[in-house]
Amino acid sequence: MNKEMIAKLSVITQEEQEILDGQKVINKELYTENKELVVDCKKLLEKGKLIQIRPHTRFVHFPKHKHNYVEVIYMCQGQMTNIINGNKVVLEAGELLFLTQNATQEIQPTKQDDIAVNFIILPEFFNTAFTMMNEDENLLREFLGDSLGKARNETAYLHFRVTDVLPIQNLVENMVWTLLYDQPNKRSSNQITMGLLMLQLQNHMDRMEVGSDAYDREFTIAVLNYIEENYKSGTLKELAELVGTDIYWLSREIKKRLGKTYKQLLQTKRMNQAIYLLAHSKMAVTDIIESIGYDNTSYFYRKFRAHYGISPKEYRINLEDK
Repeated sequence: MNKEMIAKLSVITQEEQEILDGQKVINKELYTENKELVVDCKKLLEKGKLIQIRPHTRFVHFPKHKHNYVEVIYMCQGQMTNIINGNKVVLEAGELLFLTQNATQEIQPTKQDDIAVNFIILPEFFNTAFTMMNEDENLLREFLGDSLGKARNETAYLHFRVTDVLPIQNLVENMVWTLLYDQPNKRSSNQITMGLLMLQLQNHMDRMEVGSDAYDREFTIAVLNYIEENYKSGTLKELAELVGTDIYWLSREIKKRLGKTYKQLLQTKRMNQAIYLLAHSKMAVTDIIESIGYDNTSYFYRKFRAHYGISPKEYRINLEDK
């Protein structure tokens, strides 16, 4: 990270000075007015803002707490040890940690040279980012979006080990710079930057750890990756063979863990690919139907109209008129 920013973020805050002067615990009044330790965005965000940053408070144990917002932590230098829903998560320099409103977090004391930035973000801030990501539909993108929003509350955190991915580092530092130095048009600028960041993170899902049971994590990613790569001809039977399990058990587990059947997930991917090709290619609709794995044209047209309310031809015409 830029040395000037590191220096600015390293300054001992009043809160930290009080800790160094002998205060043994955090001052809860800085974070909430409730008896339970739920860090309140109203305490940390100026009225009307959707995003703000603050340096992580060093030198003290931060007890178990939740947030009523989405928190993103970027480790500028050093490291930080978190306990999130019982899982130990060590955040190293250059890594990102997304905490959902379902996360119960505890943080071990950090040293003076352990510099982390906390992004306090209201869920609606991500709307622009997800709109941008619609340009390249991806089931993993939907999983990420649901985790950060309110539709899915099972995931506690998303940990991205992306220290060596330069575009991601640059985008995060751009957001920190904009907020740290109060640059003009920072909301729209940072919403677009967040969209670019999400697109980059989407390309590095192999670097992501999801805050749920380890098997759940591997299972979810395996299913979504399989559909992403084999949506044209993949089958539930083949997937069951790949993961070494019974097809009937796999079918139940997919529905239980992802909220949709294998067929529904496959159809979502195929429809997403269809609208992507309608928008970004001149392929004939019949060729698109074949390319995404449908051999029954009438069935595709029925499903497309049920999903989008119009025909594929009308969808393409509407795009051309914009």
